[in-house]
Amino acid sequence: MTSAEVAMGVSPSTRGRSVPMVGRSAELDTLSDLVTCPPAVAFLEGEAGAGKTTLIGALATVVRGRNLWLAVGTCQPLDEPFPYGPLLDCLGRAGDRVRHPDPVTGALRGHLPELADLLPPAPPPLDRPEAERHRMFRAVCALVRALGQAVLVVEDVHWADEDTRQVLRFLLAAPPPGLSLVLTYRGEELPGDAPLGPVVHPPSEVATARLGLRPLEAPEVRTLIEVVTGGGVSESFATAVLHETGGLPFVVTETARALRDRLVDTRIEGAVARRVLATVDVPVLVKESILERLHRLIGPERAVAEAAAVLGDAAPAEVLTAVAGSSGVHPVVGLVRSGVLTEGPPNRYGLRHDMARRAVYAALPGPRRQELHRAAVRVLADVAGWPVGRLARHCAEAGMREEWLRYSESAADAAAEANDMSVAVDVLSQVVSDREVPAEDLNRLATKLCGYALAGLPDAGVIMRIEALRSDPRLVAAVRGEVRLCLGILLVRESRLDRGCAEITDAIELLGDHPERVASGMALLSVPYLDISTVADHRTWLPRVEDLLTHLPRRAARTAVLATVLGGRLIVGDPVSWDRIALLPAPDDVADPAELRHLARAHTNLADACSWIGRDRQGRTFLHTGLALASRAGADYVVATAEATEARLDWLAGEWSGLAERAQALIGVYPHLPHIANELNLVIGWLAAARGDWLTAEHGFHAALDTHPTAVIPVAVAVAGGMAAMLLSRDDAAARGHAERGLDLLRAKGSWAWTAEIVPQAVACHLADDEPDAARQLVAEAEEGLDGIDAPSARTALTVCRAQLAASAGNHDEAEQHYRDARLRYDELGQRYRATQCADRAARVSGADPAVFRELAVTFDALGATVDAARCRHHIRSTGTVIPSVRGRRSYGTQLSPREHDVARLLANGHTNREIAQALFISRRTVEDHVANVLRKLDASSRHDVRI
Repeated sequence: MTSAEVAMGVSPSTRGRSVPMVGRSAELDTLSDLVTCPPAVAFLEGEAGAGKTTLIGALATVVRGRNLWLAVGTCQPLDEPFPYGPLLDCLGRAGDRVRHPDPVTGALRGHLPELADLLPPAPPPLDRPEAERHRMFRAVCALVRALGQAVLVVEDVHWADEDTRQVLRFLLAAPPPGLSLVLTYRGEELPGDAPLGPVVHPPSEVATARLGLRPLEAPEVRTLIEVVTGGGVSESFATAVLHETGGLPFVVTETARALRDRLVDTRIEGAVARRVLATVDVPVLVKESILERLHRLIGPERAVAEAAAVLGDAAPAEVLTAVAGSSGVHPVVGLVRSGVLTEGPPNRYGLRHDMARRAVYAALPGPRRQELHRAAVRVLADVAGWPVGRLARHCAEAGMREEWLRYSESAADAAAEANDMSVAVDVLSQVVSDREVPAEDLNRLATKLCGYALAGLPDAGVIMRIEALRSDPRLVAAVRGEVRLCLGILLVRESRLDRGCAEITDAIELLGDHPERVASGMALLSVPYLDISTVADHRTWLPRVEDLLTHLPRRAARTAVLATVLGGRLIVGDPVSWDRIALLPAPDDVADPAELRHLARAHTNLADACSWIGRDRQGRTFLHTGLALASRAGADYVVATAEATEARLDWLAGEWSGLAERAQALIGVYPHLPHIANELNLVIGWLAAARGDWLTAEHGFHAALDTHPTAVIPVAVAVAGGMAAMLLSRDDAAARGHAERGLDLLRAKGSWAWTAEIVPQAVACHLADDEPDAARQLVAEAEEGLDGIDAPSARTALTVCRAQLAASAGNHDEAEQHYRDARLRYDELGQRYRATQCADRAARVSGADPAVFRELAVTFDALGATVDAARCRHHIRSTGTVIPSVRGRRSYGTQLSPREHDVARLLANGHTNREIAQALFISRRTVEDHVANVLRKLDASSRHDVRI
């Protein structure tokens, strides 16, 4: 068996647990090559848990597969170790290999009873102990020589007795020609600087290797967890495990077993992965190993190790010793040398990994733990720049409540000032959950919490704490209203619209004496694109909001209200919005962080509105400004909405390179914001449909409606339009149902500003069903609904509808002109894909030259619109015209051609040959040829193994 064959196998451990070997292939190759060319010696160094024993187990598998004899002896941490113990363990297993031993080996008869019948008679005892020891050395060497070619492994040499070290040095001074010796040890636990005491220099003819086992890196940790659990592991979860375990294979393996036993989902992402991992208890074997080392420490060193566990973060030596109550840095030096502490940032020291810290911390008796936390507060309060959040934690654990409140508030304010709203929210949400916080403090901190939560991206746990806070009897009415307003807004963000709006309505009643907050609540209720209430219903709030707005004395409060109202008015095409935008302050005139966040929100909301009505270029400007302001102010939620808007603008502009991957990644970043994920899934659906990947498109469209199908009406309308367009391209009658559903939403909402997303598809469905009168009535209805509305996309879409009607009636010249007009308008709006589609339709109704379709195919290819490009080429073939290929056409060799890449992508996503043929407008026989080429070039055994 080769080293490659066992590298991912399971090797036996001396501890009775099988440990998978990952990340040690190079070391295994080196060792297996070395020991097969004796005489040889390998020194294998690695800290506890680094995987030395696992590597030796894998080596044994390789060596025995090559018909070599290998024996392993292990040194033990005994108070009175047995002399020569590990060597005698190895030699005792060599009975079938001893042939014609030297007479001096008789000295070993009493030590090796299992070989007594094979060894010569024992020689008479010698007078001097040193002579007796020398004869023992010679006997061991002679017996090893009698074994022929053999591999001896001595594990944990750092625990070897002096007699064993000396005989190993004696053996290496003139090793038998067939001997390969492997010595493993922990460098941090050596009694001296070298594994065998004085440095050993084997003779030049002895092949020598010195190997060190490094901790695993994140990809290797990920692989090891997958091997143990049998499930997938996200990159961020693997990174969290790396931080928790230090990358030590033994600790990673035991942690993975605990994850498997607790059925933990190892595919979770981001901060959630770290929080879930923190709830997993330290595995028993890991805890025992760590505490065993702790108990071997002398008093001052143990105190410093305990202080390191309490501090949590790496700290300067003087801080560690001060908290531990020790003097001088000698305990820290000793702990670093023994590997208990490691140096993280320069001149800062902490326990080896977080599992070690947790194990030591959990083992501390309560009074000792509280004593160390109090010492930490005393010492760290005088350390400049020490995070106040850490001080707050120490105060809480020490029972110092007043100090805990003071430091917690300072920590939250510092985090907010640094634009780290998640930390600010986490700190304050824990404080307000404490039932013993005085009412005065609670009211102040609850108000701060609400402000920070709306700026950031609070998770479900924080929202639950805010929800519980609203009924706290310590809150005064105004603060209770503030809490309910905050909760309502957060629920709306999560697409829990009914509850959110109810909370906001109740908050308005409680905030009657606070017009700024009342105006903010009313402004949100006036937003017209949420849920299925009509635009007219939402607009009933606008006069009240406008009246309050004129009486708000603070500009920051006016900016907060305008941030909500302006985008809400513009998204339904209210032309008054453009004049009202002038009420916003210039970005350079705003210094207050809270107002800066509201101004960022105003610009990103306007960008979103522009993207839905066809003011794409203005939308880009608003988006650029909004993102810059959000970055300055630490407005995480604003950044999230901006990234979703940017994805849709990129779709419209035809900037599709990497867009699907970016959208998918953002969905992973914002799983707790359904309306953000819905918009991104819409983009994924649009892209996949244009590329003929109908399964992915359908999944994307359905995912865009998963949480709340009518949370954001433009998205729901666009999903219906996307599904209808995709099905129309396949002549699927189911398109009609999706088109009607989108129209029902549009009519129920009473806004025709989003006509471009659904009306052309609905008209096509009517015409496909031979209902031209219904199509004309729909166009007339949309025209009437757009009267006085600023929505360039919608008006251009109606031009497309007129072209459809003209083409259906046989008026090809009129249809061509309408399509050309629509193309020009879409070009002006910056919507390249829609413009090119109009050019394609104009060419078809006019019977354009095939060369036109070739140019269109090139344009569609550049966009990434695989289906449209394939349709153009199919049209060229259908005319019987052959367009000559460019001379010197590239030969792709083992690389996929563009068409093969299209086929491979659809194969990877589960499409059948028939579906691929339909998407790419080619015959099934041609698809079969492409599939065969793809499998060959990707070395895939079947279509199910194709990965792109």
